[in-house]
Amino acid sequence: MRMYDIILKKRDGRELTDGEIKYFIEGYTSGDIPDYQAAALLMAVFFQGLNARETAGLTMAMSRSGDRADLSAIPGIKVDKHSTGGVGDKTTLVLVPLVAAAGVPVAKMSGRGLGHTGGTVDKLESIPGFRSMLELPELIDQVRRVGAVVVAQTGHLAPADKKLYALRDVTATVDSIPLIASSVMSKKIAAGADAIVLDVKAGKGAFMQRPEDAFGLARTMVEIGNQVGRRTVALVTGMDQPLGYAVGNALEVKEAIAALKGNGPADLLELCLSLGSVMLLLAGRAGNLEEGRNILAGLLESGRALDKFEEFIAAQGGDRRITENENLLPAAGIVESLPAPRPGCVQAVHAGRIGRAAMLLGAGRENKESQIDLSVGVVLNKKAGDRVQAGEPLAVLHASDARRLEAAREVVLQAYTIGEQKPEPQPLVYGMVPEKI
Repeated sequence: MRMYDIILKKRDGRELTDGEIKYFIEGYTSGDIPDYQAAALLMAVFFQGLNARETAGLTMAMSRSGDRADLSAIPGIKVDKHSTGGVGDKTTLVLVPLVAAAGVPVAKMSGRGLGHTGGTVDKLESIPGFRSMLELPELIDQVRRVGAVVVAQTGHLAPADKKLYALRDVTATVDSIPLIASSVMSKKIAAGADAIVLDVKAGKGAFMQRPEDAFGLARTMVEIGNQVGRRTVALVTGMDQPLGYAVGNALEVKEAIAALKGNGPADLLELCLSLGSVMLLLAGRAGNLEEGRNILAGLLESGRALDKFEEFIAAQGGDRRITENENLLPAAGIVESLPAPRPGCVQAVHAGRIGRAAMLLGAGRENKESQIDLSVGVVLNKKAGDRVQAGEPLAVLHASDARRLEAAREVVLQAYTIGEQKPEPQPLVYGMVPEKI
């Protein structure tokens, strides 16, 4: 088998065999296939595409390129949840303890933030003492004892994806649905869950800005999951404006705690109930989505979800007192309100720009080596549909550096559109793939 022939075959629009895909992934991961040939194949895939079988084959080959987590020692159906990335998306911080409190074991491997999208691990590491690096036996033991764990994804999980993504990033081949889908699903499959719930974002703060493109990605990922024996469901959800009000690591932890206490932002609570009810259904804990939603709402109201959050945080070395004393979390030295330049009604809050402002403040990474400031970020006072008076605070900026604050201030102002009429509300959940489960 020659790499030249595989490139030629896909260049001409012909279907690759599983053996050819496996040959490519194994050779590229080991270093036997050079970057220039891998880049040529990626470009051929970008233009010619992959069918469902090829995409599933690529996904499985990448998932087998390194370590695979065996969670079979954990009783019950393990359901993983993955978001394609957004601004202010702290759903995992709420969902993990909430679903675990319902009796569904949750063993989640999460990533760190890159660019304007935040990473769950970074948020959790703003909690004093929290350990995100656990060996697999520790992870399994914690899930058996506590029912929940969130750890940083090991670099040995799907290493082929890591190499290919770096190459796609510099060869203009990122925007390919089969390549995006196989990248996401290879890591989820290697992480060992029995079922997968996907939160596919659509909007100005998402990778897929148009809902129809997000549905295309969702359908591809669901097909992959089902083809390889993982029951998979996707929700396509809105990301035109940030989720909730807080954007920034410690700030989002505070908002997640408020949600677990039952008084968090309405959109965050609604999304957690929507995703969580699917997780309960796939795990066999609920017979339908309405029953799942009612179970979760009861756990929030009773305080059992908050108790589970404290238990899981403490199990990983974190200070559980943060739920009663938020001053234990990192706090920025500079806190400044941003006044509205004129009166009117907020038409839109551009999620991507708010994410960019948080990154300028130091809450996000420009590259994987960047150091982040866990204390900084943006807290919105006004969102789409809210009326505002001239001089009234639109948002509050939390900063550690006056120069960074100055740069972020202008970007936050640019994120707001203020007009006269109240805008039509945008859907939080556009739909589900498949439509019924």
